[in-house]
Amino acid sequence: MSSRDILGKCLLLELLQRSYMTQADLATKTGISKSQINEYIKNTRMMTLPNAKLIANALKCHIDDLYEWNIWE
Repeated sequence: MSSRDILGKCLLLELLQRSYMTQADLATKTGISKSQINEYIKNTRMMTLPNAKLIANALKCHIDDLYEWNIWE
């Protein structure tokens, strides 16, 4: 099973909207480029654990909140 099988849709856009934050705001807070954040939102790139931690801290949420999780036991 690959990480793409486990991770579902990235929920970053919804979290940004709830926080009244733009992609540029998040880029400034985290040091992650706006284009990379946009790739996460489009689900064309997966976050590394360190970047997920930075983003979760900036959005005041848990890392688990960043994606829909598809985990079958």
